[in-house]
Amino acid sequence: MTLGGLAPDWHELLASDVEAPYFRALQEFVAKERKEYAVYPPQADVYNAFQLTPFVKVKVLLLGQDPYHDDGQAHGLAFSVRPGIKPPPSLRNILKELHQELGCRIPNNGCLEPWARQGVMLLNAVLTVRAHEPASHQGKGWERFTDAVIRKLSDRDDALVFVLWGGFARRKSKLIDSDRHVIIESAHPSPLSAAKFFGSKPFSKINAALKQMGKDEIDWRLPDV
Repeated sequence: MTLGGLAPDWHELLASDVEAPYFRALQEFVAKERKEYAVYPPQADVYNAFQLTPFVKVKVLLLGQDPYHDDGQAHGLAFSVRPGIKPPPSLRNILKELHQELGCRIPNNGCLEPWARQGVMLLNAVLTVRAHEPASHQGKGWERFTDAVIRKLSDRDDALVFVLWGGFARRKSKLIDSDRHVIIESAHPSPLSAAKFFGSKPFSKINAALKQMGKDEIDWRLPDV
């Protein structure tokens, strides 16, 4: 099976999963859902995280859970929305923390593509969702696929930074070799737990870890569009 949207190195690394029966069943499920319901993100955007951040360029993995489920929000990058779409609450809190922590101006949009192009892989554990029905595509096979992605990154020869916000993401730490990689954990930026997220200083912690690894730091500033 060929997946449009995966960078070539990701396609090669994930070939055994892409060809596995569970993944074929998952694709059949999503195709059936698209015939009967609105499903987000659009098919062309499902693998944007893999396209914008090829395996060889990943420096940071920022793990989300489910795509946004309201109209026009999800575009294949965890926490991100396209320009012109109002940032959802979790994203607004991320941008607020970025402003408080590093003084970055809050932009007029919530598109995080500039981070992805610098090596921050913005990966959701589940890559599709039925419109207006959060968690509707959980337990269908996406988690097995994205767990394989996390393991491939953990197996990298060079050190990476894994950012796990909230209980769901933090449970994925068991897939990561913490002796070789840096894991940064905190509460989730959603309104339910934002009080504990604010002040966790994830962005400076990520850059400090990258600097120690001898890698270029991330420029977290987001442009207006």
